[in-house]
Amino acid sequence: MTASYDADVAPIAGLIGEPTRAAILSALMSGTAYAAGELARHAGVSPATASSHLARLLDGGLVTVEKQGRHRYYRLSSSSVAAVLEDLAHISPRVAPVGLRQVRASEALRRARSCYDHLAGWAGVALYQSLVDKGWLSDGGATLTRSGEAALEPLGIEIQRLRRGRRPLVRSCLDWTERRPHLAGAVGAALLTSALDRQWLRQIPGQPRALRITEEGEYGLAAAFGLDPAGFSAESPGEAAGAVVGGRSAAIAPAHRPSLSDRVAAR
Repeated sequence: MTASYDADVAPIAGLIGEPTRAAILSALMSGTAYAAGELARHAGVSPATASSHLARLLDGGLVTVEKQGRHRYYRLSSSSVAAVLEDLAHISPRVAPVGLRQVRASEALRRARSCYDHLAGWAGVALYQSLVDKGWLSDGGATLTRSGEAALEPLGIEIQRLRRGRRPLVRSCLDWTERRPHLAGAVGAALLTSALDRQWLRQIPGQPRALRITEEGEYGLAAAFGLDPAGFSAESPGEAAGAVVGGRSAAIAPAHRPSLSDRVAAR
C-alpha cells in the first residue's frame, strides 16, 4: 500500500531530526550568520563534521551561505524555517538543565531571546500582550491598528515601508517557553532591531540566542510599552538556581527591589 500525502515532509524532518544538525539550526535561530567553526563549537563537534552537516542543510534548503573573501557564513534560509523550528520546540519535551551554568543559560533564554529576527521569551510575550492591551494590535493580534502605527513611529519604525515588503506586517508566534504568543512579522523584526540599536537588549556572550535586558532597556521598555522585566532578572546564583523548579522555569520577584514602574514614575 502506497502512502498518500500532499507534501513530502520526511526529507526535511530527517534533516532537522539529527542531533548535530538540530544544534546547528538552534544556534542559527539567533538570526546571526555564523562560520562553520563557530557552529562546530556550539554543536560540540569537529569543524569537518559541522561542514558535512552544513552541506546537507544547504542542499535541503534550510540554510544559505554568504561568502566574504575566503570566509563562508551560514544563516537560516528564511523566517519560515525559523517558524517551523519554534513550533517543533513547542511540542518537544523540555531538557532539564544540569548544573548552575545550564540553569543560568536556561533562565536567560526564558527571559529574553531572539526567535530568528524577533523578540521571544518572557520579554517577547509581555511586549505582545502590552500591544494587545493598549489596543495597538487587534483581531487577536493579526492587525496593527492606527493607534499602534502612531505609537511605533517614535521608535523609528516606518510602517508604510514595511507594508511594501513581502512578509506579513504582524503575526503571532507561539513561544515555546512561555506557551503564549509573541510578536513576529515585519513589525516584530523591526521592534527587535530598534531595541538592539538602542542597546535596550544585548546578546549574551557564548549564548547565540539569549539576550540581556540592559538598564537602559528596562526604562525604555517601561516607558514605551509598560513592561516590567525587573521582576524576571536573576541577579545571584541562588536566584538563578531557584528559577527552575521541577524542570520548569519560575518567575523571580525579589522583594528588596522596587518595581520598574515605580522607579520610572519617580524619575
